Amino acid sequence: MSQQSNQLVLHDDVQPYLLNATLFTDYAHKLRTITIPEGHLVTVNSEGSLDFPIGSIISKTFYYPKADSGVLQADDDGSLFKPDVGTRGGLDLTKVHLVETRLLVHRQSGWVALPYVWNNEQTEATLEATGDIKSLELVHGPERRSFPYIVPDQNQCAGCHGTNTASKSVNPIGPKVANLNRNGYDRNQNQLDAWQADGWLELKANPVPAMKNWQDTSNTLEDRARSYLDINCGHCHSEQGPADTSGLYLDIATKHKMRLGECKLPIAAGQGTGGNKFSIVPGKPEESILVYRMTSIDPGAMMPELGRSLVHDEGVALIADWISEMEGSCNN
Repeated sequence: MSQQSNQLVLHDDVQPYLLNATLFTDYAHKLRTITIPEGHLVTVNSEGSLDFPIGSIISKTFYYPKADSGVLQADDDGSLFKPDVGTRGGLDLTKVHLVETRLLVHRQSGWVALPYVWNNEQTEATLEATGDIKSLELVHGPERRSFPYIVPDQNQCAGCHGTNTASKSVNPIGPKVANLNRNGYDRNQNQLDAWQADGWLELKANPVPAMKNWQDTSNTLEDRARSYLDINCGHCHSEQGPADTSGLYLDIATKHKMRLGECKLPIAAGQGTGGNKFSIVPGKPEESILVYRMTSIDPGAMMPELGRSLVHDEGVALIADWISEMEGSCNN
């Protein structure tokens, strides 16, 4: 990426991409890209994740749309702001405020996380291996929220995008095929098909069904809630993730009700229970640990542990509605 005439533009060898379901990070927008070395391909493994050749770089640039006054705005449904410059997903820097750019670089020794923080002048991003904290003010509906935007350090990045030391498993790097199964930025074509046509991707079989957009109310409440939990929680709460010992698996592949938290006793939640007994109590979101931890901003109780300082009001409402519609009881 480079800056030209108040625009952040993408180099020709960079592939921007969009997701069906997106991760909440204090209402920040994200410009996502992939770069792979010339003459190599991205392949798909048996778990439906992407395998990248050595030399690949995955980037995410976090930014907020600005009002005419310069105030940063939350726009959770994407209706307020359209980031595209031209056809390749660049950014007009007169309309946005850049906060950070995270890189995952695939080297011979494995994946390396590199967090870069943009200066206030929006002219340069500097590597901050120990992370950073930015004081931001955000307009969300009728409210103004002042909060500390926390840029994770390299070790925190590796906690989600690296080896799980407890189980020795490796958490998949990059987006899932199901979440990429949609039209992309620069053409009215499925981006998986476009990547194959461009020689970027080798997809030997038909892709798994597309993950649902949790913000699209035409999808069922069940599909929306499961997609939300998968993208926001499933990278840790899965058999491959750092939270595998919790026994709470929130990835899209999990079907067993207790594994999903229904009437499940916590293993080591400590103060994170909020005095509640079960991860999910059917019909009672106010008694469910899952909702309590989503609404907490206490570092000892909040979930996710990283990536947010604010409560995601819309996400909490979605999961509460989902639990409210569940039938059954934990009395037995």
